[in-house]
Amino acid sequence: MTEVPSEWLSRQFGCQGTRVMVTGASRGIGQALALAFAQAGANLVVAARRIEALDKTSDLIRREGRQVERIAFDQSNAGEIRAVLSGVSPVGVLVNNAGVEDVRPAIEVDEALWDKIVDTNLKGAFFVAQAVASGMAASGGGSIINLASLTSFVGVPTAAPYGASKSGILGMTRALAAEWGSRSIRVNAIAPGYFRTGMTEVFYANHAWVERMTAAVPLGRLGVLDDLAGAAVFLAASASRYITGQCVVIDGGYLAAI
Repeated sequence: MTEVPSEWLSRQFGCQGTRVMVTGASRGIGQALALAFAQAGANLVVAARRIEALDKTSDLIRREGRQVERIAFDQSNAGEIRAVLSGVSPVGVLVNNAGVEDVRPAIEVDEALWDKIVDTNLKGAFFVAQAVASGMAASGGGSIINLASLTSFVGVPTAAPYGASKSGILGMTRALAAEWGSRSIRVNAIAPGYFRTGMTEVFYANHAWVERMTAAVPLGRLGVLDDLAGAAVFLAASASRYITGQCVVIDGGYLAAI
């Protein structure tokens, strides 16, 4: 009997019943991706620095009829990551999203700022991945999706620590993909272009910058958070089962045009 298209689509691109962890899920990209996975049928583990910051995200997930577990840890603290995640049941998908930025000329960057950004964005992402990998492998494997950035590919003034951390995310993604493929763990990344979030609001407040960047995007607009959902769900779903070590750039063609 021929399988009807809707069943094939659900099996290939859905996440029905999959347990998905999203870090930095209290707002912005993390919140949008957590909701997208709930709409794709997943149950969520959402993480942030503070439990109460996850109230809105949790409510949105429950409205989709999905289960949600909330956890809190300091993304820059490897010991705290290990302690908290040791008590969390295995997940099939990890979205390594948590990150920070502080726009500052490179000449003004001090050690404290460098450590804050790199420890959160890069070191923290690695130790979150490490903490879930054993349980993921023991449960048959899974998918890790790291959040890279346009700064993983191009230099952006006033973003030296951030660019360093996000360039490191690409190297980490490839190394873990090469090492953990034998454990049936796929590791990929997505690199958002210019999306309006709390972290990027400082740029969007500059109307001249918005006009200049919009003109540089071949699709003629800057990104909205829904533009990220499809790629993330795809990299978690069965349809991408032979894809690992890759980075999907979601930027409206910006990098291709510069």
